Amino acid sequence: MSIWIDASAGASGDMLLGALIGAGVPLEALSASIDAVAPEPVTLRPEPVSRNGFAAIRCHVEIADSVHHRSWRDIRALPGAADPDADVRALAQRTFERLAVAEARVHGSDPMDVSFHEVGALDAIADVVGVCAGFVWLSRAGDDAADTTITVSPIAVGSGSVSGAHGRMPVPPPAVAELLRGAPSLAGPGSAESCTPTGAALLTTLADARGAQPAMAVESIGIGAGGRDPDTHANVLRIFVGLEAGRDERPLLIESNIDDLDPRVWPSVIAALLEAGASDARLTPILMKKGRPAHTLSVLTGSAAAEDVRAAIWRHTSTIGVRETALAKHALDREMVSVDVAGQAIDVKLAGHGGELVNAQPEWDDVARAAAVLKRPVNDVLAEAIAATRALLRTLGGPSPRSSE
Repeated sequence: MSIWIDASAGASGDMLLGALIGAGVPLEALSASIDAVAPEPVTLRPEPVSRNGFAAIRCHVEIADSVHHRSWRDIRALPGAADPDADVRALAQRTFERLAVAEARVHGSDPMDVSFHEVGALDAIADVVGVCAGFVWLSRAGDDAADTTITVSPIAVGSGSVSGAHGRMPVPPPAVAELLRGAPSLAGPGSAESCTPTGAALLTTLADARGAQPAMAVESIGIGAGGRDPDTHANVLRIFVGLEAGRDERPLLIESNIDDLDPRVWPSVIAALLEAGASDARLTPILMKKGRPAHTLSVLTGSAAAEDVRAAIWRHTSTIGVRETALAKHALDREMVSVDVAGQAIDVKLAGHGGELVNAQPEWDDVARAAAVLKRPVNDVLAEAIAATRALLRTLGGPSPRSSE
């Protein structure tokens, strides 16, 4: 997957949040990560707006009045206080650390003792954690999260001067100038501050590459609005999401008919294919010409792992050829919860569509493990897991689980 961030009119946390929502990131995904971290209530409220003729989304970060100034030591503890997603937590930690180091250089102090003032306010905590959650969500929406590349355009910083906690400062303010060391930036079209410290920290943390839009097949575009609406330009930040040009990220079905392999070998073949990166592998008994019994080996894989999967087929089976078909795949939104059976935790996979819960399944491996520990029949443990899942879903207003996977 390829993501391009167009910051040619500037960048801020709320602009990035609005663009992420416009690019398809569910509001719930952003809010859930923020709620897990924020020490006080925070609400995100997206609003369709127009900026110099451009339709965009402005994301309002609504918080209660707070007078707390927080140091990097305080901020560093927040993303670990609850249990947000590990990738979101790590990305947010890096962003806040970058802010702390930049502020320390500006003021000649220890990063651990930096008092963030505006940066430590609840809205900035929400901006950082929410934006990090949004980009993690986008990367996982592709077939291979590790293969996602984020490219950031030259960043417009504005010009003139701005008032802050330390009085009147030139644009870009010292912290922004420090954060953008080594990153392409320019004054841009505005005559005021265009890039906030939070925006600069996020973009420099997120960037895998810098420059103009890379060659890509764009699938979604999000446009986030800043608070001002000047006559000179559209005060927006854009996020383009798509596939790198020349790459086909559709899942592949690789198949071969095999009639001369000892059937006892098949379990090790399936295991080797899954280890090579296949997402699924199966066998179908068939009858070939001249009445020969055989099996069709069917392997589902993403394009990134396809070469390794082919190599595993050549190495572990007797086939001398395979056929491939590119597929279109549609999947429900999924999340995991846990239920308790006699003191044993069993994960349950929830599947939803359009915000509605439509299916729930206890994980079979957890059921089997619990049955072994409890020295009870697997069917009994499965029945209790299903009953516990039903009780949980009644509180969520969802469907009853099926009786087996």
